[in-house]
Amino acid sequence: MNRHVRTTLRAALAAGLLVAGALAGAPGASAAAAAPTVLNASAYTLSADYHQFDTLNSALVSTLGTSAVHTVMDNANHDRQGLASGFSVAGLSTGFRFDDGDDTDCRSYPQGITTSRDAIGTANSGNYDGHQLVLVSWYTADACGGDQQRSRITLVDWDATYPNKYRKVLLVEPTGTAAAPSFKDIPIHAGGVSWYGDYLYVADTGTGMRVFDMRKILNTDSGGTADQIGRQSGSVYYAHNYAYVLPQVGTVTSHTTGTDDKLAWSSISLDRVSKSIVMTEYTCPSDCPKYPNRPPRALRFPFASGATTFAATTTASQALRLPWYKLNGVASHNGRWWFNSSGQKQLYYWTPTAGPSTFAWVGGGESISYWEDSTGPDLLWSLQEPTGSRNVFAVTQATYGGG
Repeated sequence: MNRHVRTTLRAALAAGLLVAGALAGAPGASAAAAAPTVLNASAYTLSADYHQFDTLNSALVSTLGTSAVHTVMDNANHDRQGLASGFSVAGLSTGFRFDDGDDTDCRSYPQGITTSRDAIGTANSGNYDGHQLVLVSWYTADACGGDQQRSRITLVDWDATYPNKYRKVLLVEPTGTAAAPSFKDIPIHAGGVSWYGDYLYVADTGTGMRVFDMRKILNTDSGGTADQIGRQSGSVYYAHNYAYVLPQVGTVTSHTTGTDDKLAWSSISLDRVSKSIVMTEYTCPSDCPKYPNRPPRALRFPFASGATTFAATTTASQALRLPWYKLNGVASHNGRWWFNSSGQKQLYYWTPTAGPSTFAWVGGGESISYWEDSTGPDLLWSLQEPTGSRNVFAVTQATYGGG
């Protein structure tokens, strides 16, 4: 979401205009006036490079060593809290908030959401390296309301076996040489994130996706000053006082042919049924100087057969032009689609056979992740961005047209 829209949204919250509690009870589905239209999917392709930083990452691993996800969670140092007492949304199943510092931080904003159920499915109760996890992507600005400066993820334990803890991990891009490897901040919006197998895909608005390997979390020195990043004198590695960093391993770049505009990768989500990633764009009908002023699109890109990676070149398997605007979230599962509009406080549901429906949704809503469950109802996880109202929550997907 752009800074102007975000500032307006925060002002509305302060004025009491966006009240999540007003969404209690049935969501009140209504038929939408318009539906998505099919585009030529062959006009959209991806090129993937998973070995872009192999030399530098090998040197970093050798120099710093790595920590497995279970080790990171054993050292989780933040306490998650229960949902705000006034928070209510139809079909609410469960959820949490971050600690007070993260809930009110005006420089850092939660954006994307994915879970270990995305990573491995329902096997072993959705545990990755022994933990059932909710993962949220964030961007940090250089000042309150400022420009994007860096990005991170938060790993949140979601299993009664473990404490209600979470840990922050900085996202970095490898730099330097094999003899003197280093890393730098990644100043992207991180508007969407998908975890599939060992790979983490993070939306990079103007490019496509940056790729990370969850097996390569690096250990860094949490000392130094808050502005220090990368290799320092004496071969000490700092990361803004973070103890862990996750280095980029590759890039997935999108391309369009014909007269279509370049894709704006605003949000992404994993569809485990079709083994694909879906994406959508944040656009406006008009008067958005920093975002496209046109109808948004939604694309589906399949993974390589039997893999959690994309082939060197991938063509979209589905392309849609959407009648809705200011979309911050997308999810798809078994031919069904959901789109979240923060600007309209609505969740749109669509299938090619049933057509579209519109449901009341939360203010400040961001990305969506589909949670498969073999013993209970399937869920949709989502979250809110505004300071002081950062509820991370799950609703039964059947409540929103997905029965």
